[in-house]
Amino acid sequence: MKAPRSEHEAARLQALRRYHILDTAPERAFNDIIELASFICHTPIAFMSLVAEDRQWFKAAKGIEMTETPRDDAFCAHTILESGVFIVEDARKDHRFANNPLVEGHPGFRFYAGAPLVTREGHALGSLCAVDLKPHHLDQAQIRALEALARTVVSELELRRVSLELQEAAAKIKTLHGLLPICSYCKGVRDDAGYWQSVEAYVERHSDAHFTHGICPKCFEKHYPELARQKQAAGARASTPPER
Repeated sequence: MKAPRSEHEAARLQALRRYHILDTAPERAFNDIIELASFICHTPIAFMSLVAEDRQWFKAAKGIEMTETPRDDAFCAHTILESGVFIVEDARKDHRFANNPLVEGHPGFRFYAGAPLVTREGHALGSLCAVDLKPHHLDQAQIRALEALARTVVSELELRRVSLELQEAAAKIKTLHGLLPICSYCKGVRDDAGYWQSVEAYVERHSDAHFTHGICPKCFEKHYPELARQKQAAGARASTPPER
């Protein structure tokens, strides 16, 4: 039985594409997490699956030689619809999977536990899975550990995505020619169309960066001298030991 598709499937696939990870080479960070999942859950098979439009692809896997399967056969296509760990203790006794090619044929899955890989925007890209060829059971500690490892996978994906975007941004900067016009007074930047805009707007338009605003100590003293003096006085009193 194939899993239905979420009403947010288009946004989920768009989010997956942002990570530029499908069909990439193995990476030690993900392989190590797979080893931990297998060890903690006491299963001979573990993998990190990313669910694309018509397939699931394994970024890292232990105990199986497959690199991908059709999405219609994927247990993980069900996992990405769940808010927590999706568990099938005996696939042959579950009507959703009893006739699944991965159960009836090679490799003969019986037990499956998958924790969804959910981004901070709420998109489930795939799952971190522990699989056995015989019926199996996880206790609550193992389930919590699998969830924690799934969050670690998402953190690694985020680090990988940010690193790639920084590399792309650096490459674009290296290709700039000439001078970037910037106002000496307001620090506005003139774009290629001749329009002036703030530095923040220019950077946000040309990257995924967003700004928060604060005030540095030097500007604080210049624009708020009375508050600065009060702050310094308070700091001096706090550092002075009480008299005995």
